[in-house]
Amino acid sequence: MTSEGGIPLLTLYSRQWCHLCDDMESALEALQRELRFDLEILDVDAFPDLEALYDEKVPVLVGGDQEICHHFLDRSAVRAYLLNFR
Repeated sequence: MTSEGGIPLLTLYSRQWCHLCDDMESALEALQRELRFDLEILDVDAFPDLEALYDEKVPVLVGGDQEICHHFLDRSAVRAYLLNFR
């Protein structure tokens, strides 16, 4: 999936008061300086269907319909996804 500018769009399924979620978000923001992608952050607790799908797995990073990683950022998996995306 891409953003309006044709840049790859990654989605982080997260929740408030989750230190793993905060850690992954910070790591992704740092990685954005190296790799070009947009990041959308969705709170799973605001969407019952997402909460049911990802509840104990958050944070979950997804590109399109592909789960890239969960709990901890896997930088190599993000790089691989973005390289295959282009």
